[in-house]
Amino acid sequence: MKTVKISLNSIDKVKSFVNDITRFDYDFDLVSGRYVIDAKSIMGIFSLDLSKPIDLNIHAEDNVDEVMNVIKPYIAE
Repeated sequence: MKTVKISLNSIDKVKSFVNDITRFDYDFDLVSGRYVIDAKSIMGIFSLDLSKPIDLNIHAEDNVDEVMNVIKPYIAE
């Protein structure tokens, strides 16, 4: 499992993020405080506080580099 901080501070970013990660068969979780949300759920993402970066847990053993390339635009600096 790999964890990265991402920023989803607009509706368009959330929609494109979900579209990008649904191409993978891996599980993705967003962790904000004590809440853990399925990252492929648009409704779940909108229940989080999107004003600050959120932890994304990527449950992949292989091809993590491919996932990282796809989510690069969303990674918080």
